[in-house]
Amino acid sequence: MAGLSVAAIPLPVVRAVAQEARRNVMPVKALVFDTFGTIVDWRGSIIEEGAAWGKPRGLKIDWARFADRWRAGYGPSMDKVRKGELPWTRLDDLHRMILDQLLVEFGIAGLTEQEKDHWNRVWHRLKPWPDSVAGLTRLKKKFTIAPLSNGNIALLTDMAKNSGLPWDVILGAELVRHYKPDREVYVSASDFLGIKPEEVMMVAAHSGDLKAARSYGLRTGFIYRPNENGPGGRADKASPGEFDVVSTDALDLAKQLV
Repeated sequence: MAGLSVAAIPLPVVRAVAQEARRNVMPVKALVFDTFGTIVDWRGSIIEEGAAWGKPRGLKIDWARFADRWRAGYGPSMDKVRKGELPWTRLDDLHRMILDQLLVEFGIAGLTEQEKDHWNRVWHRLKPWPDSVAGLTRLKKKFTIAPLSNGNIALLTDMAKNSGLPWDVILGAELVRHYKPDREVYVSASDFLGIKPEEVMMVAAHSGDLKAARSYGLRTGFIYRPNENGPGGRADKASPGEFDVVSTDALDLAKQLV
């Protein structure tokens, strides 16, 4: 079944895999989640808010391209920190550096500092995928749940408040001053929660994130998010057995684990 997306898997196979998943993850006590793209729709949220924000200002901006360009600056900016070209920098501040460049690139001028700060905080207001809150709420009944994100604490806290994400605790990059996929982020989850690495499952829509987590002893859960990068955009896929659990969304993940 290599190469099959989870959406194409026959129901009997899904049920068999779900039963096997429950057996395989019995020791798991906590689920930690990638956030951008896995739990919240960063692209759709920025496009929606950008259109609403820009309309009364008469801005004719390709907000989809704007969102994609903002996200594209994320990896290179973190690499500057890793290489020592920048000191440790919170994601909010990296986002602001990228935003300042995009305002020039897209010809958006005359904004006050307050307006720039408000627009930068769009990342605090990202909306969850339709299944996320219900899926997390169900998972919370059995597991400790937390984000394990490159987002800073204020960003993730505001996002949870705005979207109703029922985290038990906020974990992530800022606590250890490293970004994923650095080892320090993954092992911090078990350290902070006082459990073993194999008792933590990293959940993400991105195979690279999960492979890194697995290499440091965490269990892995995949959520398929075909629309993360918009219509026609690339999305990671996973076959049954590629990770400890392979699911179609957060509710499916809960169905398999709870």
